[in-house]
Amino acid sequence: MSLNRRDFVARSAATAAGAALAGGAVVAAAPAAAAAEPNTAAAKGDKGNKGKPRRQSFTVMGTTDLHGRVLNWDYFTDAEYVDKAHNAVGLAKISTLANQVREEKGWDRCLLVDSGDIIQGTQLSYYFARIEPIATDGDNVPDHPMAVAMNLMEYDAAALGNHEFNYGIPTTKAFEDQLEFPLLGANALHAKNEKPAFPPFVIKELHLGEGKPLKVGILGLTNPGIAIWDKANVSGKMVFPGIVETAAKYVPRMKAAGADVIFVSAHSGIDEPTTYGDQLPWPEDASGEMAATVPDIDAVLVGHTHKEVPQRLIVNKKTGRTVVLSEPLCWGQRLSCFDFEVEFADGAWKVVSVSSRVLNSNTVPENPEIANAITEQHKKVVAYVNQNIGTSKIELSIADARFKATPIIDLIGKVQADAVKDALAGGQYANLPVLAQAAPFNRTALIPSGQVKLRDAAGLYIYENTLEARILTGAQLKDYLEFSAKYYYQLAPGAAVDKDAMTGAESTPDYNYDSVYGLSYDIDIAQPKGQRILNLTFQGKPIDPAAQFVLAVNNYRANGGGNFPHVANAKLVWSNSDEIRNTMIAWVKAKGVIDPADFFTNSWRLVRAGQPVF
Repeated sequence: MSLNRRDFVARSAATAAGAALAGGAVVAAAPAAAAAEPNTAAAKGDKGNKGKPRRQSFTVMGTTDLHGRVLNWDYFTDAEYVDKAHNAVGLAKISTLANQVREEKGWDRCLLVDSGDIIQGTQLSYYFARIEPIATDGDNVPDHPMAVAMNLMEYDAAALGNHEFNYGIPTTKAFEDQLEFPLLGANALHAKNEKPAFPPFVIKELHLGEGKPLKVGILGLTNPGIAIWDKANVSGKMVFPGIVETAAKYVPRMKAAGADVIFVSAHSGIDEPTTYGDQLPWPEDASGEMAATVPDIDAVLVGHTHKEVPQRLIVNKKTGRTVVLSEPLCWGQRLSCFDFEVEFADGAWKVVSVSSRVLNSNTVPENPEIANAITEQHKKVVAYVNQNIGTSKIELSIADARFKATPIIDLIGKVQADAVKDALAGGQYANLPVLAQAAPFNRTALIPSGQVKLRDAAGLYIYENTLEARILTGAQLKDYLEFSAKYYYQLAPGAAVDKDAMTGAESTPDYNYDSVYGLSYDIDIAQPKGQRILNLTFQGKPIDPAAQFVLAVNNYRANGGGNFPHVANAKLVWSNSDEIRNTMIAWVKAKGVIDPADFFTNSWRLVRAGQPVF
């Protein structure tokens, strides 16, 4: 890297109107090279025009949930990304859109911000966290492709996302060091003293041709759920208090520091249900509540929920002012644009209006400057994911995994159960039966017949989860399955069956729908939630409610992700620091051949009044 974050902060402080502020915030001027010539009237400054308002405009562009995507490329299929809606992904496309906006509005009138989940999600980002890790001491630290791209795109700030902590704090900090802009996290605090571990906010100066530069304060907030989802990486090291409470603390500080505009970049949805229930005192998706209750916020770049929200207007209950929120679709599929109109009068700026919109990245080509900058990293990752790891007797598809037992999901269960059995062998829990939890993470996952490559296994297990073993009783496992079965909408016997409309009840995503490998059961979707699990058996016999079982479970679920009952408080008897994905790859390599006859049990089905749905 030609310029690391520490050099950048020093440079910004030296050239800006002010130095670093209390709490780690940064004041930074807009790049001088991007400044346009002032118009004639504005060049006169404010002298002789006091009391005569003059209006100017500027735009804040926003991305979120990029999840390791620079190119319009799918490393799991080793081909260009494609979906039914013909969307495109990646920063190379976003760069083209952003530059178009800059040309239209003026480069000196645009800011570019991200709201988190940058360094996890593709094999490109995984490679530089685990294979050639950026968290490496010495002189030969590799450049992270997301840092390379975002620096070239001249981002002004980014907020931390929860997935920034999947690889541990050292990787997060190593990524921060490679950025030429601040990585913000007002509610990411050191556990020992609850002081900010990252800059809480930055104030950017825009020279809009008036006598006084406009100061845009950008506050970064991340998700409190990190304390649960990445407990192993952050426990005792960092804490993550509430979004609303932290915004209420810092917005006044930003105003006191001279911010004329308050822009919040929040890795938090607007008003979705909280997936961790009451395990934390703070909501997961609090952007809406923040906009409604914290005064003086002008706009919010929303993240985390992977939804497209061109514009949401929320009236602040204390001021009566309207706050504008926007969330661009994840992975670089959309770019949000917040168009501000501001007025300069009596020596001060005020916001006159704000509106937001989204631009679609499938309407433009990739910026070759961005694509070419990561060519070597891309080639390394393509070679890595195309390693042969074994063969499969038949094609295994995940297409029907939401509706019936499938070999491809049982493969995950088998790998996890085998790993736990091996780990517990010879110990005090060796005689307990081992079951395994699995979920359909990726609707396009496919293991082909014949040669199996590393990317096929990686495409089946797309998250960096690790494996744990917890003890649950038969009664607790039934509760667990009942909770999982809320994924289905209630459907009366004889009613028409529409697969596309059957799942996702109570906003339950696919990754929070678990089956349990080793048990057999029916799910009666004609019944209300909590009364759906029937004929629950283990090894052909009704399950004993008091019997103990070892459940092989990923760390996200074990730590409370999804708010499943019992598991987070269940006794931990073993854990592993390696990703489940790598355990799967090693299992396939050791077996040589994937044969469903070795593991598929066809153990559950959907029914209505005892009759199979399919």
